[in-house]
Amino acid sequence: MSAGVGIGLRPAHYRDFLAHRPTVGWLEVHSENYLEEGGRDAHVLRALRRDYPVSLHGVGLGLGSVHGFSAAHLERVRSLADRIDPFLVSEHLSWGAIPGRHLHDLLPLVLDEAALALVAARVQRVQEALGRRLLVENVSSYVRFAGDTLGETAFLAELARRTGCGILLDVNNLYVNQCNHGEDALAALGAIPRGLVGEIHLGGHLVTADGVIDHHGAAIAEPVWTLYEAAIARFGAVPTLIEWDTDVPPLDVLLAEAARAAQVLAKASGVQVAEAIPGIVTAPASQDDLADAQRGFAAALLGSDPGHLPGATPSSRLAIYRNNLAGSWTRALRSAYPVIAQLVGDDFFNALCHEYGIRHPTEDADLNAFGSSFAAFLRDFPHVADLPYLSDMARLEWLVHRTAYASDAPALEGAALAAVTPEAFAQMTLRLHDAATLFAAPFAVVPLWQAHQPDREVPFPAQIGQATFGLVHRQGWRVDVLALDAAACEALTQLKEGATVDAALDAALAVDAAFDPAAWLATCLTGGAFAAPREIN
Repeated sequence: MSAGVGIGLRPAHYRDFLAHRPTVGWLEVHSENYLEEGGRDAHVLRALRRDYPVSLHGVGLGLGSVHGFSAAHLERVRSLADRIDPFLVSEHLSWGAIPGRHLHDLLPLVLDEAALALVAARVQRVQEALGRRLLVENVSSYVRFAGDTLGETAFLAELARRTGCGILLDVNNLYVNQCNHGEDALAALGAIPRGLVGEIHLGGHLVTADGVIDHHGAAIAEPVWTLYEAAIARFGAVPTLIEWDTDVPPLDVLLAEAARAAQVLAKASGVQVAEAIPGIVTAPASQDDLADAQRGFAAALLGSDPGHLPGATPSSRLAIYRNNLAGSWTRALRSAYPVIAQLVGDDFFNALCHEYGIRHPTEDADLNAFGSSFAAFLRDFPHVADLPYLSDMARLEWLVHRTAYASDAPALEGAALAAVTPEAFAQMTLRLHDAATLFAAPFAVVPLWQAHQPDREVPFPAQIGQATFGLVHRQGWRVDVLALDAAACEALTQLKEGATVDAALDAALAVDAAFDPAAWLATCLTGGAFAAPREIN
């Protein structure tokens, strides 16, 4: 039975959903954005899961990567699925990693027996780990390979026959590939036996001089609606998703698109008639050749010249993938380092992102973790040598970024200390909360960070060379940086290292005889600096 029409849950619409619970069939989330168990994103998803069916749509497993498939990433997806209990789980027919580097894109496979055997083994592994049927999505492609022996939908049908997986049919991707390669989208639909399609995606695309790009940043085009009607006529009332991931509009725009899709679904019987899936005989192929092809593709993406990809048609469209990769790096780093982006300007920041991506490869598919080495990169990058405080700002911004995903465990509140005698309190050890981290730097980066916050009226520091201290902490879902003096920082440092309250206060007074313990404690409790113990004696 169809779950109707859903939309992708995006942060821009969190408030609308939490406040009003708008009518929509279901919600889809990108798995990689919700892998963390703490923070606002996880909280919103848990809250909305009580009222909506949810699907998990992965972009990071890289089912077709010969090297670089991550068991650790699969385990994080499994854990998320266990927490959320989605009604659908999906991934893409693509690859995205080579040894030592994740490329953070849905890269095209050579559609031959070697890829089919590899992806089939991976799909079976994922389904066993999740204990669920996986849906595999056809992708938009900007090159095709001379070594292809199957069309993409025929490949997916054979994959389903071998593994029992289902197909997530992206109708817009069929149209994009028709425009880019002259492929017949209706014939591609016909290559999928009835009964295999478990979900359909609808999204917008961008027409450029280089090709048609599946960018999920516009309304669904009329030819795609026509193709969707043909898909529903063939496959029945399949759960359908409206995808809109960039330049996200007001929620009403997505709901209007969903309403139009619902009208198409309403005309279908809602019954998928299963038909036999014929086996396909393909010529044997070597996974060594597939690995060589993926390494060559990655080298062309990362090279300094425009690149040529042997066996790919047209190789000129490699530029689209290069732009996708650079865009992923820039968006991830701009999200984590907004103050640095303001300090150096857009053009220079974009260049920094590209240099960082080339020099600091990561094997993690989670783009939230991509910028972990940015401070070290800036410290050693000669072109920012005249901004020696920049790496310390990066350290601070990374703490801010990661604190957003820290544990949601309760913080110690003043009321919990009301019955504690002064003598007992002096001998207590207080553990810093996971969402509270100390920061120290030889430069005035704490006030500089505060001066760049839109709702603060903190002046820019008069002298950047002055040492500063701070506590990165989260109040509710908002992360902030509390400026500390040296004595307050010393007291918290001592507590972090396991000292008693009495010893920590003595250390602070040794730094500054005017240190006020009562004011310090009140500030720390207000800022959620300490984790709540299970019980206080």
